[in-house]
Amino acid sequence: MAKYNLTEKREKDAAYRSLVNPLLMDELKERILDMVLIQQKYKDKDYSARRLAEDLGTNTRYISAVVNVRFHVNYTTFVNKFRVDEAMSLLSDRRYSKLNMEEISDIVGFANRQSFYASFYKFVGMTPREFKLQSLAKLPPEPKPKRKRGRKSKKDDQS
Repeated sequence: MAKYNLTEKREKDAAYRSLVNPLLMDELKERILDMVLIQQKYKDKDYSARRLAEDLGTNTRYISAVVNVRFHVNYTTFVNKFRVDEAMSLLSDRRYSKLNMEEISDIVGFANRQSFYASFYKFVGMTPREFKLQSLAKLPPEPKPKRKRGRKSKKDDQS
Protein backbone atom coordinates (compact mmCIF):
# COMPACT_ATOMS: atom_id res chain seq x y z
CA MET A 1 0.00 0.00 0.00
CA ALA A 2 1.30 3.46 -0.88
CA LYS A 3 2.43 5.78 1.87
CA TYR A 4 0.04 8.69 2.55
CA ASN A 5 -2.55 7.16 0.18
CA LEU A 6 -1.50 9.30 -2.80
CA THR A 7 -3.32 8.59 -6.02
CA GLU A 8 -2.46 9.63 -9.54
CA LYS A 9 -4.95 12.05 -11.03
CA ARG A 10 -6.22 11.59 -14.54
CA GLU A 11 -6.10 14.62 -16.78
CA LYS A 12 -9.53 15.95 -17.58
CA ASP A 13 -10.28 17.66 -20.84
CA ALA A 14 -11.94 20.94 -19.92
CA ALA A 15 -13.24 22.85 -22.94
CA TYR A 16 -12.58 26.28 -21.42
CA ARG A 17 -8.80 25.66 -21.43
CA SER A 18 -8.63 25.86 -25.22
CA LEU A 19 -10.83 28.97 -25.30
CA VAL A 20 -8.35 31.18 -23.44
CA ASN A 21 -6.30 33.33 -25.81
CA PRO A 22 -2.64 32.10 -25.82
CA LEU A 23 -1.32 35.67 -25.44
CA LEU A 24 -3.55 36.22 -22.43
CA MET A 25 -2.36 32.87 -21.07
CA ASP A 26 1.28 33.94 -21.36
CA GLU A 27 0.56 37.25 -19.65
CA LEU A 28 -1.39 35.57 -16.85
CA LYS A 29 1.37 32.97 -16.44
CA GLU A 30 3.90 35.73 -15.75
CA ARG A 31 1.55 37.55 -13.40
CA ILE A 32 0.74 34.31 -11.53
CA LEU A 33 4.45 33.56 -11.10
CA ASP A 34 5.07 37.10 -9.89
CA MET A 35 2.26 36.93 -7.35
CA VAL A 36 2.79 33.39 -6.07
CA LEU A 37 6.57 33.01 -6.31
CA ILE A 38 8.17 36.48 -6.32
CA GLN A 39 5.77 37.97 -3.78
CA GLN A 40 5.77 34.63 -1.92
CA LYS A 41 2.01 34.39 -1.56
CA TYR A 42 2.45 30.60 -1.34
CA LYS A 43 3.49 31.14 2.30
CA ASP A 44 -0.05 32.31 3.09
CA LYS A 45 -2.04 29.19 3.95
CA ASP A 46 -5.27 30.99 3.00
CA TYR A 47 -4.09 32.13 -0.44
CA SER A 48 -6.56 30.40 -2.73
CA ALA A 49 -7.08 30.46 -6.49
CA ARG A 50 -10.04 32.75 -5.79
CA ARG A 51 -7.82 35.30 -3.97
CA LEU A 52 -5.20 35.08 -6.72
CA ALA A 53 -7.90 35.72 -9.33
CA GLU A 54 -9.15 38.74 -7.36
CA ASP A 55 -5.59 40.11 -7.03
CA LEU A 56 -5.03 39.71 -10.77
CA GLY A 57 -8.45 41.04 -11.76
CA THR A 58 -9.55 37.84 -13.49
CA ASN A 59 -11.62 34.77 -12.64
CA THR A 60 -10.76 31.37 -11.20
CA ARG A 61 -11.46 29.57 -14.49
CA TYR A 62 -8.69 31.55 -16.18
CA ILE A 63 -6.33 30.90 -13.27
CA SER A 64 -7.14 27.21 -13.41
CA ALA A 65 -6.73 27.07 -17.19
CA VAL A 66 -3.36 28.84 -17.14
CA VAL A 67 -1.96 26.75 -14.31
CA ASN A 68 -3.18 23.54 -15.96
CA VAL A 69 -1.97 24.36 -19.46
CA ARG A 70 1.26 26.25 -18.70
CA PHE A 71 2.42 24.37 -15.57
CA HIS A 72 0.70 21.00 -16.17
CA VAL A 73 -0.67 20.75 -12.61
CA ASN A 74 -3.66 21.98 -10.66
CA TYR A 75 -3.49 25.13 -8.51
CA THR A 76 -2.97 23.29 -5.20
CA THR A 77 -0.09 21.21 -6.56
CA PHE A 78 1.41 24.34 -8.13
CA VAL A 79 1.43 26.22 -4.82
CA ASN A 80 2.49 23.19 -2.76
CA LYS A 81 5.57 22.69 -4.96
CA PHE A 82 6.89 26.11 -3.90
CA ARG A 83 6.07 25.33 -0.28
CA VAL A 84 7.94 22.01 -0.42
CA ASP A 85 10.94 23.66 -2.10
CA GLU A 86 11.04 26.25 0.68
CA ALA A 87 10.69 23.53 3.32
CA MET A 88 13.59 21.61 1.76
CA SER A 89 15.71 24.74 2.00
CA LEU A 90 14.83 25.25 5.67
CA LEU A 91 15.26 21.57 6.58
CA SER A 92 18.74 21.43 5.09
CA ASP A 93 19.88 24.63 6.85
CA ARG A 94 21.52 24.16 10.24
CA ARG A 95 20.12 27.49 11.46
CA TYR A 96 16.60 25.99 11.42
CA SER A 97 17.49 22.57 12.85
CA LYS A 98 15.81 23.32 16.18
CA LEU A 99 12.41 23.91 14.57
CA ASN A 100 9.95 21.02 14.61
CA MET A 101 7.99 19.89 11.56
CA GLU A 102 4.86 21.73 12.66
CA GLU A 103 6.80 25.01 12.74
CA ILE A 104 8.43 24.38 9.35
CA SER A 105 5.04 23.46 7.89
CA ASP A 106 3.55 26.69 9.25
CA ILE A 107 6.41 28.88 7.97
CA VAL A 108 6.09 27.60 4.40
CA GLY A 109 2.30 27.94 4.28
CA PHE A 110 0.74 24.53 4.87
CA ALA A 111 -2.53 24.57 6.80
CA ASN A 112 -1.63 21.44 8.78
CA ARG A 113 1.14 18.92 9.31
CA GLN A 114 -0.68 16.14 7.46
CA SER A 115 -0.90 18.16 4.23
CA PHE A 116 2.75 19.07 4.63
CA TYR A 117 3.86 15.45 5.03
CA ALA A 118 1.70 14.20 2.15
CA SER A 119 2.88 16.92 -0.26
CA PHE A 120 6.49 16.61 0.81
CA TYR A 121 6.43 12.85 0.29
CA LYS A 122 4.72 13.28 -3.09
CA PHE A 123 7.45 15.62 -4.40
CA VAL A 124 10.55 14.30 -2.62
CA GLY A 125 9.82 10.62 -2.08
CA MET A 126 10.66 10.71 1.63
CA THR A 127 9.24 12.29 4.77
CA PRO A 128 10.42 15.74 5.87
CA ARG A 129 12.11 14.17 8.89
CA GLU A 130 14.03 11.68 6.73
CA PHE A 131 15.06 14.53 4.42
CA LYS A 132 16.20 16.69 7.35
CA LEU A 133 18.30 13.90 8.87
CA GLN A 134 19.84 13.05 5.51
CA SER A 135 20.58 16.69 4.63
CA LEU A 136 22.06 17.64 7.97
CA ALA A 137 24.26 14.53 7.96
CA LYS A 138 25.83 15.72 4.68
CA LEU A 139 26.83 19.11 6.13
CA PRO A 140 30.36 19.59 7.45
CA PRO A 141 30.65 19.75 11.25
CA GLU A 142 29.98 23.11 12.84
CA PRO A 143 33.14 25.08 13.59
CA LYS A 144 33.90 25.45 17.29
CA PRO A 145 33.84 29.00 18.65
CA LYS A 146 37.33 30.52 18.79
CA ARG A 147 38.77 31.24 22.19
CA LYS A 148 40.44 34.56 22.77
CA ARG A 149 44.17 34.43 23.28
CA GLY A 150 46.29 36.79 25.25
CA ARG A 151 46.20 38.34 28.66
CA LYS A 152 43.11 38.93 30.68
CA SER A 153 42.05 42.52 30.92
CA LYS A 154 41.59 44.20 34.29
CA LYS A 155 37.85 43.98 33.73
CA ASP A 156 38.07 40.13 33.51
CA ASP A 157 40.08 39.99 36.78
CA GLN A 158 37.42 41.89 38.72
CA SER A 159 34.61 39.43 37.99
